[in-house]
Amino acid sequence: QVQLVESGGGLVQAGGSLRLSCAASGRTFTMYAAGWFRQAPGKEREFVAAVSRSGENTYYADSVKGRFTISRDNAKITVYLQMNNLKPEDTAVYYCNSLRRWPMTPGGGSWGQGTQVTVSS
Repeated sequence: QVQLVESGGGLVQAGGSLRLSCAASGRTFTMYAAGWFRQAPGKEREFVAAVSRSGENTYYADSVKGRFTISRDNAKITVYLQMNNLKPEDTAVYYCNSLRRWPMTPGGGSWGQGTQVTVSS
């Protein structure tokens, strides 16, 4: 089973930027679309962004459109999330996963540990 390791989170002021990375352990990960999700305290996990298998197509939640950019490097088996103009409401633990159905349905594999993003006002 593919293991996913998210990194790049941290504490940033509103308006700042972060770049998240998601490294997968197996090359089968490159055969699927992938997405980023997030879970804020007391809330359910929600979809953030998706990238197609080739990286040519992307899809975003309305709340992050124009501020976040998802990309992937299949040679490195890694998916990225560039987050600009961060807002306090972006505070959450961020996770990545493959997608079972485009653009928002995660695959059935295990989730990684996630990476914490905290945006101060």
